[in-house]
Amino acid sequence: MGNFKEKVARFMAGRYGIDQLYYALIGIYFVLIVANALFHSAVINILMWAVLVWVIFRTFSRNVYKRRLENEKFMKIWNPMKAKVFLTIRRIKEIRTHRFRKCPHCKVILRLPHRTGKHTVECPCCHHDFKVRILW
Repeated sequence: MGNFKEKVARFMAGRYGIDQLYYALIGIYFVLIVANALFHSAVINILMWAVLVWVIFRTFSRNVYKRRLENEKFMKIWNPMKAKVFLTIRRIKEIRTHRFRKCPHCKVILRLPHRTGKHTVECPCCHHDFKVRILW
């Protein structure tokens, strides 16, 4: 078994390998597999194969610079989406104890304790005061 690992390691030397875009494409591939199992569409089948070929091409590519740039572009799109999803999940989990409001000056999201009524809040980032109304 050790000999096989050495051969694979030698083969992959100088090749790009796996990154976050790889995992996203694999996720898309499995979603397409499920969709194809439900709908039996030729278009979905072609998309599945295209994604699989793209994954294999990126993994075994020797042009590390271009693959890294592709991954950086993907991460510039993915990170803000991921942050919004995690913020939404956090807001749902903490709905009984906290409220989240955006500062009108610097647009940062503030986590405020749940106190019903009108309050004046000072933003910790820009130090501007603004009024907040919490209904329930």
